Amino acid sequence: MASTVPFSPAKVQMLKATNCHGHAAFGSCFAVPRTGPKQRSLAVRVSSEQEAAAAVRAPSGRSIEECEADAVAGRFPAPAAFVRPKAPDGTPEIRPLDMAKRPRRNRRSPALRAAFQETTISPANLVLPLFIHEGEEDAPIGAMPGCFRLGWQHGLLDEVYKARDVGVNSFVLFPKVPDALKSPTGVEAYNDNGLVPRTIRLLKDKFPDIIVYTDVALDPYSSDGHDGIVREDGVILNDETVYQLCKQAVSQARAGADVVSPSDMMDGRVGAIRSALDAEGFNDVSIMSYTAKYASSFYGPFREALDSNPRFGDKKTYQMNPANYREALLETAADEAEGADILLVKPGLPYLDIIRLLRDNSALPIAAYQVSSLPGP
Repeated sequence: MASTVPFSPAKVQMLKATNCHGHAAFGSCFAVPRTGPKQRSLAVRVSSEQEAAAAVRAPSGRSIEECEADAVAGRFPAPAAFVRPKAPDGTPEIRPLDMAKRPRRNRRSPALRAAFQETTISPANLVLPLFIHEGEEDAPIGAMPGCFRLGWQHGLLDEVYKARDVGVNSFVLFPKVPDALKSPTGVEAYNDNGLVPRTIRLLKDKFPDIIVYTDVALDPYSSDGHDGIVREDGVILNDETVYQLCKQAVSQARAGADVVSPSDMMDGRVGAIRSALDAEGFNDVSIMSYTAKYASSFYGPFREALDSNPRFGDKKTYQMNPANYREALLETAADEAEGADILLVKPGLPYLDIIRLLRDNSALPIAAYQVSSLPGP
């Protein structure tokens, strides 16, 4: 039966490129390019190792012209007979189906499957959330075993170094702000010397080539724990909040942020932030909008990490209703029109249908936030 036999110096004397001007030869001057003096293994289909050994001929020393003359005259050894691999006994003999398209052709070998793979996930696709605080020591997060609030000057740098070592180069910052700095209007959010801007500057100094994402929302800075300014009757003020978010985004861009990420779900905030960034000369800072952010109990551990639980009520007047599917299309259209560069769905795993919906209806990159209380896929 025919087989594929590897040739190596241990089995068969390899052909040295002494004929045909620097090419290895098989049979009568069959040209195989060589990359250097090191001999390379070949694999040929033959009926047996003995026949393979007999088929190898020593170099003849002929010139290129002589080799070409052989080619013109057709003086080549007869090719080995093709033997089709046998099917197991009992396989029915049939006429092949009359099919012009056979998708399995592109799956028949690992090399072909790799060549035509549509989706590739690598560490370069990941963004690592980093929880930071003012302390020097890392502080464990009770609701997320194994995760820590990182000291912004020490533990943070170690974490980024380790992540880069495995190929992760994108990071998003989430601050745990001291209670004394929180206020009803979240003014600490745009303090140019606040925790986040200081951290951005440090990261960009130590790791200039990383991508720094930031969170644009008031809840870590609000004494009420909401993403926006709360009126005395409990209403979240939209336009006044957007005004604060614009100042926050500009402050982050000024510190060196590459991508600002409004997670607040206020109406019109993407367009307003885009205009504010452009007006300050930050035309190259991207916006990743939390386009479809659904109200969810999955956010509990995350809010504990930032100490940003709402002091009263919930966030259902601005975060989306989990029962709404088509509403995501409205948010997508608005964010695209207002200048978003990336669209994000949160939570990720429970809303795979929404990720697919956005992918089918937008040419922008689609991101998903796998929140802290969900298992990995």
